[in-house]
Amino acid sequence: MKAMILAAGLGTRLRPLTDTKPKALLRVGSYTLLEFAVKKLKKHGFNQIIINVHHLSNMIIDYLVEHDNFGCEIAISDESDKLLDTGGAIKKASWFFDDGAPFIVYNADIVSNIDLTDLYKYHLSTGNIATLAVRRRETTRYLLFNDMMQLTEWLNATTGLRKIVQLTSTPPQPFAFSGIHVIEPDIFQLLDDKDVFSIIDSYLRIAKKRSVGGYVDESTCFADAGKLDSLAEAGRIAWEIIL
Repeated sequence: MKAMILAAGLGTRLRPLTDTKPKALLRVGSYTLLEFAVKKLKKHGFNQIIINVHHLSNMIIDYLVEHDNFGCEIAISDESDKLLDTGGAIKKASWFFDDGAPFIVYNADIVSNIDLTDLYKYHLSTGNIATLAVRRRETTRYLLFNDMMQLTEWLNATTGLRKIVQLTSTPPQPFAFSGIHVIEPDIFQLLDDKDVFSIIDSYLRIAKKRSVGGYVDESTCFADAGKLDSLAEAGRIAWEIIL
């Protein structure tokens, strides 16, 4: 099965660590973030992986070569010339997903014991064009879902800005995105025409016509290692997860 790891971020919130090393190569416990993501995907049967790179990209490529791609088939989506954001990155990698099967996209800075097999099976049972792993946790930006766990709204809790997909008869439930999603390959026909765009913005637009769903992530270990304090937390919980 196929997957994509988003590893091209600049890691600005992790400076000065990322001044000389890409975020994906920072260590959490006994792993680098990239090693954790690859091994987790491999454990659940996703051994054909494409990884996008931008900041200090050669370091990531050399690292994979040194470790024999951790026993996986790995392709590189090179964004060295221009960072494409999440939507643009997935669109650029569309050539890789040529088998007609749904694929997983995994943010390289997520450390979690989420069951990717269960997430994938859930997606297959729904008819969603995309299924997003979401958690009940505090954040500044929320995705809201109706009683059937279909995406209805996006909310910036700091500014109050809302992007409404559809109105609901009962109050939708707010969740935080876990940075992991399963996507049907026919989504490529519906993505934005431009090169640089957010996949969340695309989901909000697509959800007006096709079902974009949520999967409640009840993993007991979770950290988004995008900031210095959360990187330390990710390192702590990484020791508890056996890959």
